[in-house]
Amino acid sequence: MKEKKIKFTLLTLLSIMLLASSCTDLEIEGTDSIIVNQTGEFTGVDANSTIVGLIGTLNGQIGDQANLYALNEVTSDELLVPTRGTDWSDNGQWRVLHEHNWGTLNQFVLNTWNNLNANVFTATTAIDPLSSATNAELAQAKFIRAFNMFWIMDMYGQVPFRDPKDPLEQNPSVFSRVEALDFIITDLTEALPDLPLVQNIEGENFDLATQAAAQYLLAKVRLNAHIYNGTGTPSTEDMTAVVNGIDEITADGFALQSGYFDIFKSDADTETILYFGAGIGNRIWNGLHYNQNAPDQEGGGWNGWSTLAEFYDLFEGDPNTNIPGSGQEERRGFVPTDGSNLGIGFGFLVGQQYDENGTALTDRPGNPLVFTRDFVGIVGNDENNGIRTIKYHPENGSFEPHQIVYRYADAHLMKAEALFRMGNTGDALTMINELRTIRNANPLIDLSEQDILDERGRELYKEFWRRNDLIRFGKFADTWGLKSSTDEFRALFPIPATAIISNPNLTQNPGY
Repeated sequence: MKEKKIKFTLLTLLSIMLLASSCTDLEIEGTDSIIVNQTGEFTGVDANSTIVGLIGTLNGQIGDQANLYALNEVTSDELLVPTRGTDWSDNGQWRVLHEHNWGTLNQFVLNTWNNLNANVFTATTAIDPLSSATNAELAQAKFIRAFNMFWIMDMYGQVPFRDPKDPLEQNPSVFSRVEALDFIITDLTEALPDLPLVQNIEGENFDLATQAAAQYLLAKVRLNAHIYNGTGTPSTEDMTAVVNGIDEITADGFALQSGYFDIFKSDADTETILYFGAGIGNRIWNGLHYNQNAPDQEGGGWNGWSTLAEFYDLFEGDPNTNIPGSGQEERRGFVPTDGSNLGIGFGFLVGQQYDENGTALTDRPGNPLVFTRDFVGIVGNDENNGIRTIKYHPENGSFEPHQIVYRYADAHLMKAEALFRMGNTGDALTMINELRTIRNANPLIDLSEQDILDERGRELYKEFWRRNDLIRFGKFADTWGLKSSTDEFRALFPIPATAIISNPNLTQNPGY
């Protein structure tokens, strides 16, 4: 479990910021399935320094607001980036995600493909016997490879793979989705015995992965296995494996914790299974208004990212206000009116906003800063349109390098879902109501698939999982606000055009 705060040097923070802001052009690159960072015969790498460097690279990628995060959140009903005047237009690259209108040249699709495949190859160099890794190093490298390969399998459906000793002119082989599924399970199973119980990414001791993190990813893979293997029906074997794996996580001391927004501080807690030293700045500032600021971010927010009113309405409480006492459950948060918490709320920000003195804020033209429930459209919005969301809070540090990726509440909900899919609705309902009670929400009377999906949305919004959940529950092709596309094939992203050109072993996904 999470034991210590992270301590990073200024140089590390600058590196994270540079990685988060970098982008990739549309030229064929070494990471477009053909990795060319080798010179001559492969003789091995220093496993420890390779793993440490790879974790640093992942920090930048996890903290980024584009690429991996955008493809999994902005493509869902949970987040959108509307255009406000010319702000956040960016040649429409944000809009096409929400509208489900991306293609083979999409920049985020390409960048994410490149990043994940490069990470898999780098981890493989550390795993290769010529690198003489220790058992502990092998375990970390195999987890990292599985972590990245999972996303490729989940998002693209096929996974290029290159042995570091292969000739440079040889095209990488390609795993099918089923082959990748088996490969990931093998990596995680082999890594488990040599992973530590406690995560520590402080100083030079980089234990990124723990046994609980491996069990979590195994459970996530098995929960979605019927999507990956094409059967469409969860098997009892897979659901039993989910339950047993999460019981192992519980046995390691992880548990649900009260105080929902406290979980997203860098303090020790029982909820955090895996966190990265990734800056949280994008998660805070990309949705806040220009006139909302903090002592370490006096320039204010970037006034982009928002959510749909229909997603906000999944939570208990008055739909038109979120000030304290609006009947809301804890996870919906609140908008402070007394200047507390730097004047910036938690959760969902709707209605009039206030500063650190409790004074009503105005927008740049001087009008009351009132975040509205609705939008003019995907374009043509003003500064006030849209409900904003915030889970990490600037009072705990506007750019704290501490981003949670795996959390026990997710594991708890995965177990409940697995029980439900095996026909044990009673125990599943009990588990979900246990979580709801801790979050100060009213218990459910009965339980359906939609109830489980909605509960996952309420608990895990903005935590990378909404696209994955919508696909598993058969809802990704549904329509929602400002999205009319019902293309089923978009459950997979396209293989980037440049990757298809560079590696003929790849096959374009249907529909593209």
